[in-house]
Amino acid sequence: MKEAMLYKKADKGFVDCYLCSFHCHIADGKRGVCGVRENTGGKLYSLVWGRLIAEGIDPVEKKPFFHFQPSSRSYSIATVGCNFRCLHCQNSDISQMPREGGRILGEEATPGEVASEAWESGCSSIAYTYTEPTIFFEFAYDTALLAREKGLKNLFVTNGYMTPECIAEMKGLIDGANIDLKAFTDGFYKKVCGARLAPVLKSIELIREAGIWVELTTLLIPGLNDSEEELRSMARWISSIDKAMPWHLSAFHPSYKMGDIHSTPPSTLERAREIGMEEGIRYVYTGNIPGLKGESTFCHSCSTMLIERVGFKVGKNIITDGHCPECGALIDGVEM
Repeated sequence: MKEAMLYKKADKGFVDCYLCSFHCHIADGKRGVCGVRENTGGKLYSLVWGRLIAEGIDPVEKKPFFHFQPSSRSYSIATVGCNFRCLHCQNSDISQMPREGGRILGEEATPGEVASEAWESGCSSIAYTYTEPTIFFEFAYDTALLAREKGLKNLFVTNGYMTPECIAEMKGLIDGANIDLKAFTDGFYKKVCGARLAPVLKSIELIREAGIWVELTTLLIPGLNDSEEELRSMARWISSIDKAMPWHLSAFHPSYKMGDIHSTPPSTLERAREIGMEEGIRYVYTGNIPGLKGESTFCHSCSTMLIERVGFKVGKNIITDGHCPECGALIDGVEM
């Protein structure tokens, strides 16, 4: 347990948390929406600092990051808890644990231990992932500082619900963020995630402005967020922000409280990719269904296949000094 960042004391023993866009007003002895930040005696504490529920090594492509140090490995960590309550969460056993049972489980670890393990294992980065890094921000922050000293990059895989104040703390410390753009309607966010759309859109803009590399992921759920109209609106918005921002389109598979919805067909992913490219997005990818053309990276100028992928495995990468070897176009990303 550690005193939280980004909160203020309020009247009558309450505290106001401004780590995420729920802006919880928390009474003494109570927790915020995330279930892992608790007011104790008028001070806000992180209950998950130093308690990891998941720790492992992944290809960076699994996050997914396709334009950040391709083929590298990322040391991935998480604590329990999340500020969303997505009905289709694939990690609900750990993300919803504090809400559904009040339990705060996890193995003890220090930021120094995580940074050392990442470096000694030959990873190029540390990814704060699996649940929601915003809710274990203090531990991520402390770890990221030590990681940078060792020359490691820091990556967030996030729902994008952090506040501008939180993003200001991320600046200069977090190198890349894959942000879930779960849908493009406020109704979806309210019904399926228990959140709102506008703060996510604002975060995407602010994180980019902070100099952090951004990739977006949208999980397409049949009948809920996969209409041509919604996908085109989303693609048009992404393109207006930055045509070079990669967009990952993933297939839904029945999980958690959405076990009665069928899996996303490959044709939906392929059509969504076409829409993204029609709207001018340079890099649009399909995921969760290996073998589709949309797994690979193509030059946005001459269409040469530059990085061939099957699943999370990179078969070849012919990018030369960050450029297409055929036409010389710059390929956007970090250490491509």
